[in-house]
Amino acid sequence: MTVATNPQTASPPPVDGIFRALADPTRRRVVERLNRSPASVSELAEPFGMALPSFVEHLKVLEGCGLVRSQKTGRVRTYQLAPEPLKLAENWLAEQRTLWERRLDQFDAYVMTLKEKDI
Repeated sequence: MTVATNPQTASPPPVDGIFRALADPTRRRVVERLNRSPASVSELAEPFGMALPSFVEHLKVLEGCGLVRSQKTGRVRTYQLAPEPLKLAENWLAEQRTLWERRLDQFDAYVMTLKEKDI
């Protein structure tokens, strides 16, 4: 027996938070930067020219969906990339690609049958 869930009360799948976080260009650039190596908040914020509290909000979003982890040593908070959630997004995209490739193959076969009928 399956239990119906109300879509308005069900929690969104984790991949939703990942895509929401990556929808922002600032956060994508932070992820790209963390691909190279861990960095402190000030190092990460430097190229963006925004107030530090505003930038920290971006880091909170990334940390909230699990894309980055932070560690505080003394007064310095260092962030590093957590690649596991990216695998969730990659798997979701691969499923969508497979689905659409199958649909396009079916459409192509249908068009070919229509062409054969016209001959």
